[in-house]
Amino acid sequence: MTATRRPVAVLGECVADAFVAPTGAEGPGLRLDVLPGGGPANTAVALARLGTPTHFLARLSGDVFGGLFRRRLAESGVRTDLCPDAAEPSTLAVAGLGPDGAAEYSFHAEATADWQWTRQELAPVGALDAACLHTGSLALVREPGAPAVEELLEALRPTTTISLDPNVRPLLVAPERYRARLPRWCALADILRLSEDDLAHLHPGTSPEAACDTWHRAGVPLVLVTLGGAGALVSYDGVRRQVPAPPVDVVDTVGAGDAFTAGLLHRLHRAGALGGRLSTLTWDTLREAVAFGTTVAAATCAVRGANPPYAQDLVTRV
Repeated sequence: MTATRRPVAVLGECVADAFVAPTGAEGPGLRLDVLPGGGPANTAVALARLGTPTHFLARLSGDVFGGLFRRRLAESGVRTDLCPDAAEPSTLAVAGLGPDGAAEYSFHAEATADWQWTRQELAPVGALDAACLHTGSLALVREPGAPAVEELLEALRPTTTISLDPNVRPLLVAPERYRARLPRWCALADILRLSEDDLAHLHPGTSPEAACDTWHRAGVPLVLVTLGGAGALVSYDGVRRQVPAPPVDVVDTVGAGDAFTAGLLHRLHRAGALGGRLSTLTWDTLREAVAFGTTVAAATCAVRGANPPYAQDLVTRV
Protein backbone atom coordinates (compact mmCIF):
# COMPACT_ATOMS: atom_id res chain seq x y z
CA MET A 1 0.00 0.00 0.00
CA THR A 2 1.33 3.45 -0.87
CA ALA A 3 2.10 5.53 2.19
CA THR A 4 0.13 8.67 2.84
CA ARG A 5 2.01 11.90 2.18
CA ARG A 6 0.46 13.53 5.23
CA PRO A 7 3.36 14.16 7.64
CA VAL A 8 3.88 12.88 11.15
CA ALA A 9 4.10 15.56 13.84
CA VAL A 10 5.95 15.15 17.14
CA LEU A 11 5.35 17.54 20.04
CA GLY A 12 7.46 17.84 23.15
CA GLU A 13 10.75 18.81 24.69
CA CYS A 14 14.34 19.11 23.61
CA VAL A 15 16.79 18.38 26.42
CA ALA A 16 20.53 18.91 26.59
CA ASP A 17 21.83 15.54 27.80
CA ALA A 18 25.11 16.09 29.64
CA PHE A 19 26.92 12.75 30.03
CA VAL A 20 29.70 12.22 32.51
CA ALA A 21 32.84 11.67 30.43
CA PRO A 22 34.30 8.14 30.42
CA THR A 23 36.60 7.18 33.28
CA GLY A 24 40.17 8.23 32.66
CA ALA A 25 39.47 11.78 31.48
CA GLU A 26 42.23 14.05 32.76
CA GLY A 27 41.70 16.93 35.16
CA PRO A 28 40.50 17.42 38.74
CA GLY A 29 36.94 18.38 37.78
CA LEU A 30 34.02 16.54 36.26
CA ARG A 31 33.99 16.65 32.46
CA LEU A 32 30.65 16.48 30.68
CA ASP A 33 29.89 15.70 27.06
CA VAL A 34 26.67 17.48 26.05
CA LEU A 35 24.50 15.85 23.39
CA PRO A 36 21.08 16.92 22.10
CA GLY A 37 18.27 14.77 23.46
CA GLY A 38 14.79 14.76 24.92
CA GLY A 39 12.35 11.91 24.26
CA PRO A 40 10.08 13.63 21.71
CA ALA A 41 13.05 15.23 19.93
CA ASN A 42 14.73 11.81 19.71
CA THR A 43 11.58 10.34 18.16
CA ALA A 44 11.32 13.15 15.61
CA VAL A 45 14.98 12.75 14.62
CA ALA A 46 14.64 8.98 14.25
CA LEU A 47 11.48 9.30 12.15
CA ALA A 48 13.08 11.79 9.77
CA ARG A 49 16.26 9.72 9.45
CA LEU A 50 14.13 6.73 8.46
CA GLY A 51 12.49 8.76 5.71
CA THR A 52 9.13 9.81 7.22
CA PRO A 53 8.15 13.46 6.57
CA THR A 54 8.37 14.82 10.10
CA HIS A 55 7.49 18.12 11.75
CA PHE A 56 8.74 18.79 15.26
CA LEU A 57 6.85 21.11 17.58
CA ALA A 58 8.95 22.49 20.42
CA ARG A 59 9.64 25.81 22.08
CA LEU A 60 13.31 26.27 21.13
CA SER A 61 15.46 28.51 23.30
CA GLY A 62 17.89 31.03 21.91
CA ASP A 63 20.66 29.82 24.22
CA VAL A 64 23.68 27.71 23.26
CA PHE A 65 21.75 24.49 23.76
CA GLY A 66 18.93 25.73 21.55
CA GLY A 67 21.47 26.15 18.76
CA LEU A 68 22.61 22.57 19.33
CA PHE A 69 19.02 21.34 19.04
CA ARG A 70 18.36 23.28 15.84
CA ARG A 71 21.47 21.90 14.13
CA ARG A 72 20.63 18.30 15.02
CA LEU A 73 17.03 18.61 13.84
CA ALA A 74 17.99 20.31 10.58
CA GLU A 75 20.79 17.85 9.80
CA SER A 76 18.36 14.96 10.36
CA GLY A 77 15.74 16.42 8.00
CA VAL A 78 13.18 17.42 10.64
CA ARG A 79 10.95 20.40 9.82
CA THR A 80 10.91 23.04 12.59
CA ASP A 81 9.05 25.90 10.93
CA LEU A 82 6.26 25.77 13.55
CA CYS A 83 8.65 25.89 16.53
CA PRO A 84 8.27 29.14 18.52
CA ASP A 85 11.43 31.00 19.48
CA ALA A 86 11.50 30.91 23.29
CA ALA A 87 13.09 33.46 25.61
CA GLU A 88 13.43 30.91 28.43
CA PRO A 89 16.54 28.69 28.80
CA SER A 90 16.76 25.09 27.59
CA THR A 91 16.22 22.10 29.84
CA LEU A 92 19.41 20.33 31.00
CA ALA A 93 19.71 16.72 32.14
CA VAL A 94 22.93 15.34 33.61
CA ALA A 95 23.21 11.60 32.95
CA GLY A 96 25.45 9.00 34.45
CA LEU A 97 25.38 5.41 33.24
CA GLY A 98 24.75 2.43 35.50
CA PRO A 99 26.60 -0.88 35.10
CA ASP A 100 23.89 -2.15 32.72
CA GLY A 101 24.21 0.88 30.42
CA ALA A 102 20.96 2.44 31.63
CA ALA A 103 21.00 6.20 32.13
CA GLU A 104 20.51 7.73 35.57
CA TYR A 105 19.44 11.38 35.33
CA SER A 106 19.34 14.55 37.35
CA PHE A 107 17.30 17.37 35.80
CA HIS A 108 17.59 21.15 35.67
CA ALA A 109 14.18 22.03 34.33
CA GLU A 110 12.49 24.78 36.32
CA ALA A 111 11.05 27.67 34.26
CA THR A 112 12.65 26.34 31.08
CA ALA A 113 11.34 26.80 27.56
CA ASP A 114 9.73 23.41 27.06
CA TRP A 115 6.73 23.76 29.37
CA GLN A 116 5.45 27.25 28.51
CA TRP A 117 3.10 26.38 25.63
CA THR A 118 0.20 28.72 24.93
CA ARG A 119 -2.90 27.98 22.89
CA GLN A 120 -1.82 30.64 20.40
CA GLU A 121 1.53 28.92 19.82
CA LEU A 122 -0.18 25.58 19.20
CA ALA A 123 -2.96 26.91 16.94
CA PRO A 124 -1.00 26.57 13.63
CA VAL A 125 -0.56 22.82 14.17
CA GLY A 126 -4.03 22.13 12.78
CA ALA A 127 -2.98 23.40 9.36
CA LEU A 128 -0.40 20.60 9.05
CA ASP A 129 -3.13 17.98 8.51
CA ALA A 130 -0.78 15.47 10.12
CA ALA A 131 -1.50 11.76 9.74
CA CYS A 132 -0.26 11.25 13.30
CA LEU A 133 0.64 13.40 16.27
CA HIS A 134 3.04 11.78 18.73
CA THR A 135 3.59 13.40 22.10
CA GLY A 136 3.97 12.61 25.76
CA SER A 137 6.86 12.68 28.17
CA LEU A 138 6.72 15.90 30.17
CA ALA A 139 4.61 17.96 27.75
CA LEU A 140 1.42 16.41 29.11
CA VAL A 141 2.16 16.91 32.82
CA ARG A 142 4.27 20.06 33.20
CA GLU A 143 2.43 23.33 33.79
CA PRO A 144 1.50 25.76 32.39
CA GLY A 145 1.49 24.17 28.94
CA ALA A 146 -0.05 20.75 29.63
CA PRO A 147 -3.73 21.79 29.41
CA ALA A 148 -3.12 23.48 26.04
CA VAL A 149 -1.46 20.31 24.71
CA GLU A 150 -4.40 18.16 25.84
CA GLU A 151 -6.81 20.54 24.12
CA LEU A 152 -4.78 20.22 20.92
CA LEU A 153 -5.02 16.41 21.04
CA GLU A 154 -8.78 16.62 21.42
CA ALA A 155 -9.08 19.04 18.51
CA LEU A 156 -6.92 16.95 16.15
CA ARG A 157 -8.31 13.56 17.11
CA PRO A 158 -11.13 13.32 14.49
CA THR A 159 -8.65 13.10 11.59
CA THR A 160 -5.27 12.41 13.21
CA THR A 161 -3.92 9.27 14.86
CA ILE A 162 -2.81 10.15 18.40
CA SER A 163 0.29 8.39 19.77
CA LEU A 164 1.41 8.84 23.38
CA ASP A 165 4.49 7.89 25.41
CA PRO A 166 4.22 8.95 29.08
CA ASN A 167 7.99 8.48 29.63
CA VAL A 168 7.62 8.83 33.40
CA ARG A 169 10.28 11.04 35.02
CA PRO A 170 9.75 10.68 38.79
CA LEU A 171 12.59 13.09 39.59
CA LEU A 172 10.61 15.87 37.91
CA VAL A 173 6.97 14.87 38.30
CA ALA A 174 5.47 12.53 40.88
CA PRO A 175 4.16 9.31 39.28
CA GLU A 176 0.80 10.02 40.94
CA ARG A 177 0.25 12.92 38.54
CA TYR A 178 0.84 10.68 35.53
CA ARG A 179 -1.39 8.01 37.05
CA ALA A 180 -4.22 10.48 37.61
CA ARG A 181 -4.12 11.77 34.04
CA LEU A 182 -3.49 8.50 32.22
CA PRO A 183 -7.20 7.54 31.88
CA ARG A 184 -7.83 10.87 30.18
CA TRP A 185 -4.89 10.31 27.83
CA CYS A 186 -6.10 6.80 27.00
CA ALA A 187 -9.47 8.24 26.01
CA LEU A 188 -7.71 10.57 23.55
CA ALA A 189 -5.05 8.18 22.21
CA ASP A 190 -4.98 5.46 19.58
CA ILE A 191 -1.47 4.22 20.48
CA LEU A 192 0.07 4.05 23.95
CA ARG A 193 3.73 3.05 24.34
CA LEU A 194 5.31 2.54 27.74
CA SER A 195 8.50 0.96 29.01
CA GLU A 196 8.58 -1.63 31.76
CA ASP A 197 10.11 1.08 33.98
CA ASP A 198 7.10 3.33 33.26
CA LEU A 199 4.80 0.48 34.22
CA ALA A 200 6.68 -0.04 37.50
CA HIS A 201 6.27 3.65 38.36
CA LEU A 202 2.60 3.83 37.37
CA HIS A 203 1.31 0.47 38.57
CA PRO A 204 3.89 -1.20 40.80
CA GLY A 205 3.37 -4.94 41.08
CA THR A 206 0.95 -5.06 38.14
CA SER A 207 1.67 -7.39 35.23
CA PRO A 208 1.96 -5.84 31.75
CA GLU A 209 -1.08 -7.87 30.64
CA ALA A 210 -3.28 -6.59 33.47
CA ALA A 211 -2.12 -3.03 32.87
CA CYS A 212 -2.98 -3.33 29.17
CA ASP A 213 -6.52 -4.39 30.11
CA THR A 214 -6.85 -1.31 32.33
CA TRP A 215 -5.70 1.03 29.58
CA HIS A 216 -7.91 -0.62 26.95
CA ARG A 217 -10.93 -0.12 29.21
CA ALA A 218 -10.00 3.57 29.40
CA GLY A 219 -10.22 3.78 25.60
CA VAL A 220 -6.87 3.24 23.88
CA PRO A 221 -7.00 0.42 21.27
CA LEU A 222 -3.26 -0.31 20.82
CA VAL A 223 -0.87 -0.69 23.76
CA LEU A 224 2.81 -1.56 23.53
CA VAL A 225 5.01 -2.26 26.54
CA THR A 226 8.69 -2.39 25.64
CA LEU A 227 10.65 -4.95 27.65
CA GLY A 228 14.28 -4.13 26.85
CA GLY A 229 16.14 -7.10 25.45
CA ALA A 230 12.98 -9.21 25.66
CA GLY A 231 11.30 -7.18 22.92
CA ALA A 232 7.79 -5.77 23.22
CA LEU A 233 4.39 -6.89 24.41
CA VAL A 234 1.70 -5.85 21.92
CA SER A 235 -1.97 -5.72 22.90
CA TYR A 236 -4.49 -4.90 20.17
CA ASP A 237 -8.00 -5.88 19.11
CA GLY A 238 -8.38 -8.41 21.90
CA VAL A 239 -5.11 -10.20 21.09
CA ARG A 240 -1.73 -10.06 22.85
CA ARG A 241 1.60 -11.13 21.41
CA GLN A 242 5.23 -10.67 22.37
CA VAL A 243 7.60 -9.66 19.59
CA PRO A 244 11.28 -10.49 20.29
CA ALA A 245 14.13 -8.00 19.96
CA PRO A 246 17.27 -8.69 17.92
CA PRO A 247 20.47 -9.34 19.89
CA VAL A 248 22.76 -6.34 20.37
CA ASP A 249 25.93 -5.42 22.24
CA VAL A 250 24.57 -2.57 24.36
CA VAL A 251 26.66 0.59 24.69
CA ASP A 252 23.84 2.42 26.45
CA THR A 253 20.03 2.48 26.32
CA VAL A 254 19.59 6.25 25.97
CA GLY A 255 16.84 6.95 23.43
CA ALA A 256 16.04 3.29 22.77
CA GLY A 257 12.34 3.62 23.58
CA ASP A 258 12.08 6.78 21.47
CA ALA A 259 13.74 4.96 18.56
CA PHE A 260 11.32 2.03 18.95
CA THR A 261 8.36 4.39 18.69
CA ALA A 262 9.86 6.03 15.61
CA GLY A 263 10.39 2.68 13.89
CA LEU A 264 6.84 1.63 14.70
CA LEU A 265 5.27 4.85 13.44
CA HIS A 266 7.49 4.90 10.35
CA ARG A 267 6.26 1.48 9.22
CA LEU A 268 2.62 2.22 10.12
CA HIS A 269 2.85 5.46 8.14
CA ARG A 270 4.40 3.70 5.16
CA ALA A 271 1.60 1.11 5.26
CA GLY A 272 -1.06 3.83 5.19
CA ALA A 273 -2.36 2.79 8.63
CA LEU A 274 -2.15 6.26 10.21
CA GLY A 275 -4.58 9.11 9.77
CA GLY A 276 -7.52 8.11 11.95
CA ARG A 277 -8.61 5.41 14.34
CA LEU A 278 -6.36 2.56 13.06
CA SER A 279 -9.37 1.17 11.19
CA THR A 280 -7.22 -0.38 8.43
CA LEU A 281 -4.55 -1.84 10.73
CA THR A 282 -4.03 -5.59 10.47
CA TRP A 283 -2.00 -7.86 12.74
CA ASP A 284 0.44 -8.62 9.93
CA THR A 285 1.16 -4.92 9.45
CA LEU A 286 1.39 -4.36 13.20
CA ARG A 287 3.76 -7.28 13.80
CA GLU A 288 6.06 -6.07 11.04
CA ALA A 289 6.00 -2.50 12.40
CA VAL A 290 6.81 -3.64 15.94
CA ALA A 291 9.64 -5.86 14.71
CA PHE A 292 11.08 -2.92 12.79
CA GLY A 293 10.78 -0.76 15.92
CA THR A 294 12.86 -3.26 17.88
CA THR A 295 15.49 -3.21 15.11
CA VAL A 296 15.75 0.60 15.23
CA ALA A 297 15.94 0.50 19.03
CA ALA A 298 18.71 -2.12 18.94
CA ALA A 299 20.74 0.00 16.51
CA THR A 300 20.37 2.96 18.88
CA CYS A 301 21.57 0.88 21.85
CA ALA A 302 24.71 -0.06 19.91
CA VAL A 303 26.03 3.53 19.94
CA ARG A 304 26.58 6.15 22.63
CA GLY A 305 23.75 8.55 23.34
CA ALA A 306 20.44 9.01 21.52
CA ASN A 307 21.84 8.69 17.99
CA PRO A 308 19.25 6.72 15.99
CA PRO A 309 20.20 5.22 12.63
CA TYR A 310 19.46 6.50 9.15
CA ALA A 311 17.52 4.11 6.91
CA GLN A 312 20.62 3.21 4.92
CA ASP A 313 22.48 2.28 8.13
CA LEU A 314 20.12 -0.57 8.94
CA VAL A 315 21.65 -3.78 7.67
CA THR A 316 18.79 -5.94 8.94
CA ARG A 317 15.48 -5.17 7.30
CA VAL A 318 12.22 -6.58 8.58
